[in-house]
Amino acid sequence: MNERHQTLRGTDTRAAIGLQRLRLLATRMLAIATVATACHSAASAQPAWRQVPGVYRMQIGNFRVTALSDGTALRDLSQIMSKPADVRQSYAAAHEDLPTELSINCFLIDTGDHRILVDTGAGELFGPGSGGLVTAMRAAGYEPASIDVILLTHIHGDHSGGLSIRGQPVFPNAVVRVDRRDPEYWLSVAAEAAAPAALKQTFKQSHQTVDPYVQAGRLQPFDGRTVLYSGISSVPEYGHTPGHSGYLIESKGQRLLLWGDIIHSAEIQFHDPTVTIEYDVDREAAITSRQQALAKAAQDGDLVGGAHLSFPGIGHVRAEGSGFAWLPAPYSAAVPPGQASRKEAPQ
Repeated sequence: MNERHQTLRGTDTRAAIGLQRLRLLATRMLAIATVATACHSAASAQPAWRQVPGVYRMQIGNFRVTALSDGTALRDLSQIMSKPADVRQSYAAAHEDLPTELSINCFLIDTGDHRILVDTGAGELFGPGSGGLVTAMRAAGYEPASIDVILLTHIHGDHSGGLSIRGQPVFPNAVVRVDRRDPEYWLSVAAEAAAPAALKQTFKQSHQTVDPYVQAGRLQPFDGRTVLYSGISSVPEYGHTPGHSGYLIESKGQRLLLWGDIIHSAEIQFHDPTVTIEYDVDREAAITSRQQALAKAAQDGDLVGGAHLSFPGIGHVRAEGSGFAWLPAPYSAAVPPGQASRKEAPQ
């Protein structure tokens, strides 16, 4: 009898252990299903896909230069550029569709003495396709707080928009440098009152993103062609905005011109520099600045970085017929060794 009782008790114990294991397995399966559901929900809340952060490093003499992608902006250029029929024809000849994605490129120059950011992207102003500058910076090994100088080619939403998010400065230790003609216009109450309706939004965005630096005493305008730092000088390119400027980077005989919005569309404006865009404040002056910049780049052979040329936007200009051609620089998987930064080196 005792033997039979022990056998039954052993059977009950094994059954209890088996039931416990089934319950544990069920709990684990439920947990896995819950996590999968949460991941699916999170993925569904995000855009269908997004590229990895855009980072491209290069060396200009002793300076480390990093092209950073803020993202892209979808635009039907035939609706916002002069000569719309020519624009459509140029895109068709390039086997590209309209609307098209325009790159929004920023550039970080690490001189060893300064970390200088040229333009800040669109921030929160242009929607989910842009606003990726800080993510790209961190992927390159830089934190916003490590930037001590910001050079704006001009004050427009896709160049100064990343300065502030929800009214708070993104770059807490940086001074902002820009040709004085731009803040004198875009931050002027009188200029805003006299401006056409199409520009009102730009005035609003200018205050929204630049004012926090003005209030902190960290807006430092310059006047025209100026040596700003050793190896870095401003180049007046007025027209697109009153103070639109490029920045010439020079070190050990190598030169890079970051020319801002000289070109919005490589497909049309290189071979026809007279094509303008509705964002130009002074269209005739913008044409003159574009023609001069293209001619000089083609003559001097300097490397050029463009804000809206397909990322990373680095290349050369060649004279071709009555216009010019864009020659993207060959991709390099390795960055030539240069002077080590005296600050924390990017990873």
